[in-house]
Amino acid sequence: MAKETGERTYPIWLLVNPKHPAVRHFVWTPVLSEIQDKVYRKLNKRIDTTNIFIRNAVSDSSIVPNTQNWWGAEVTKEIQLFREIALEHKPKILISFGAFPYEFVRRVYEIKPEKGPKAWGNSNLGDEFGRSIENFDINKTNRIPLLRRVIESGKFIDDHDNNYQTNGENENYFHYVGSKIADKIIENKDSLNIWIR
Repeated sequence: MAKETGERTYPIWLLVNPKHPAVRHFVWTPVLSEIQDKVYRKLNKRIDTTNIFIRNAVSDSSIVPNTQNWWGAEVTKEIQLFREIALEHKPKILISFGAFPYEFVRRVYEIKPEKGPKAWGNSNLGDEFGRSIENFDINKTNRIPLLRRVIESGKFIDDHDNNYQTNGENENYFHYVGSKIADKIIENKDSLNIWIR
């Protein structure tokens, strides 16, 4: 996959771990389908997805941190480069997939404390997703973490108090996160230049 595709000026950005490019198909595609469905039912509009800006967090998958080489100098340079791009273009929605891209985004926006790879398990990413939706503000960049891997049925199963459960039952992950993101897009429809004309 190319390091980046789409338009940097587009309000929706996706940040991917280059070790897991299939996340675009296996996670983003079903989430986007849920977003499009809800948006269409509420607004009779569809999001033009042709220019969504999609970028690998780092240019070389061999420098993706692991527990032994967490955040080397090469990754720090990539963070600085992405910070310059993000501050220049100010995306409205920045979706990351999994632990590494989410911590990368946190470091881009200088959110403390910096955390290691074990800090971002599914439950913690779920908590962060819930906070990002609750604190959504169209006047800033909204950093929304999604899981990198969801079991085949689309069900998310984890501890009893995570943000992907409703009414004590596991809801389809794609439907849940897609619906929550769609709600924010619908609420801010006039501030987002994303519609098919």
